[in-house]
Amino acid sequence: MIHPTASLARGGQLAADVGGGPDTGGGERGEVDAGTRIGPHCVIKGHTRIGKSNRVAQFVSLGEAPQDKKYRGEPTRLEIGDNNYIREFCTFNCGTVQDAGVTRVGDDNWIMAYVHLAHDCQVGSNTIFANNTQLAGHVHIGDWVILGGFTQVHQFCSIGAHAFTAASSLVLRDIPPYVMAAGSSAEPRNVNVEGLRRRGFTPDAINAIRRAYKTLYRSGLALPEAAKAIAEQVNLHPELGILVDFISASRRSLSR
Repeated sequence: MIHPTASLARGGQLAADVGGGPDTGGGERGEVDAGTRIGPHCVIKGHTRIGKSNRVAQFVSLGEAPQDKKYRGEPTRLEIGDNNYIREFCTFNCGTVQDAGVTRVGDDNWIMAYVHLAHDCQVGSNTIFANNTQLAGHVHIGDWVILGGFTQVHQFCSIGAHAFTAASSLVLRDIPPYVMAAGSSAEPRNVNVEGLRRRGFTPDAINAIRRAYKTLYRSGLALPEAAKAIAEQVNLHPELGILVDFISASRRSLSR
C-alpha cells in the first residue's frame, strides 16, 4: 500500500492498511489511522494525527509550522478526524501556544483545492470549503458550513453552524448560524433555507429561524435586546439555542 519512494521518519505511526503515494513523506511524530489514502508528493510534518478513511490528494502539506513570527518551535499539533476529502495543494498548519496549541478538523469535510487553514483554526464536521478558501489564524467554523470559492476569513472570526458564504466573500466579523452572507466585507443576506431543508429541518423549525433572523437584522432592536427576544423562544424552538449561544460568545462582533 506504500509506494517504494514514500518515506516515514523513525517514530511515525501508520495503520497497516494506509496507502501512501510516490514521494510522499511523513515526520517522526505523524500518525495516520486505518483506511486513509495519501496521494503522491504530500508532506506530513510535526505532531500531526490523521484519522480513519481520509482521502488526501497530491501535493498537500499538513502540519507545517505556523506562519506566525511568535512561533518558536513549540510542540503544537494538527488533528484531522475521519472521512475527510482533502484536495490538491491544501495547506494546514499546526497550532500555537498563544491559543489551544492545536489546529483541528472534524469529520466528513469536503475541502477543495488550494484551501489554507492557518494556525489554531477549529473546523467542525460536514463542511464544504470550495476552491481557494483561506482561513487566517484562530478562526472557528461550525458544523455544516459551506464557504464559497475564494472566501477569505479574518483571524479570530467565527462562522456558525449551517451558515453559507457566497464566492469571494471577505469575512471580517462573525457570521451567525443559519445565515447566508456575501460581499466584501460580507454582510447577511438571508437564511440558508435550502441548506436547512436538505438537512431535514422541519418547516416549523425553518420558520422559527426566519423569525429569529428578522428579529436580529430587521427589527431595529439593539443586539442585546434582539438576543434576549430570540432566547425567549428557545424552549419552543430548540434549534435557536445555537444562535443564542453564538451571539453570547461572539469574539469580533456580529456581521450586522
